Amino acid sequence: MAKGTKAKRKTKSKKITLKMAQNCVELTLDGKRRLDLSFKGITAVPKCVQKLFHMDEVDLSRNMIRKIPDFIAQFIKMTVLDLHSNYLEELPVAIGYLQNLKVLNLCNNRLTSLPSELGLLNKLQTLNLGLNQLEALPASIGAMEELRHIGLSDNRFTRFPGFLLKLKKLESIKMDRNPIIAEKICTEKPVSISESFYLVKESFLCKECLKRCQAERKEVKGLARMRLFIHLLTVFHITQYLTIM
Repeated sequence: MAKGTKAKRKTKSKKITLKMAQNCVELTLDGKRRLDLSFKGITAVPKCVQKLFHMDEVDLSRNMIRKIPDFIAQFIKMTVLDLHSNYLEELPVAIGYLQNLKVLNLCNNRLTSLPSELGLLNKLQTLNLGLNQLEALPASIGAMEELRHIGLSDNRFTRFPGFLLKLKKLESIKMDRNPIIAEKICTEKPVSISESFYLVKESFLCKECLKRCQAERKEVKGLARMRLFIHLLTVFHITQYLTIM
């Protein structure tokens, strides 16, 4: 094998310059500054984005990023961070500095554990951890007083993280497709523990994830229609029988 042949087969990361990154900044309808570097074919967060630390929202989804650099701590104004559909295996402890973060999407990565510093995000309202390899959550998440929605679908949980039910503002927990051992879950407040959908907008999902969700939704609707048809058919036959009698 010629020298360098193996190296050429490695996935090459697209180089993002500061000018290119600046051209990916847009204003949202509510006037927030959003950096959209999704679908850029990058394997690492470009160092140049450090100079864009004043962003309100950052989208690094649908790339091949394996690690989040510590300089993420500089983005203290950020309220939305989308990292779904990457190759992340861990999060830096620096994630705890993002005190204004309200939405964190880590769906479809390779996370096996989470740092306890995640619990420092006391303004976080939506946390999506679906499609990872998590077996447990750090107890510090129980300190997220503003958390309203948490997605834990398609992981490796064998037990329900009961401390989540102590969060006063929590509205929904998504736990579908986990090998959870059957156990009685007691709660004094109305918390939706559902198995029907993910806690992300369709625009947040990659094409493969979206197709999967749509297929499952169609299957559920099909089963519901079949049950309704069988019920109506049964009622019809009973009515016919009573008429003859």
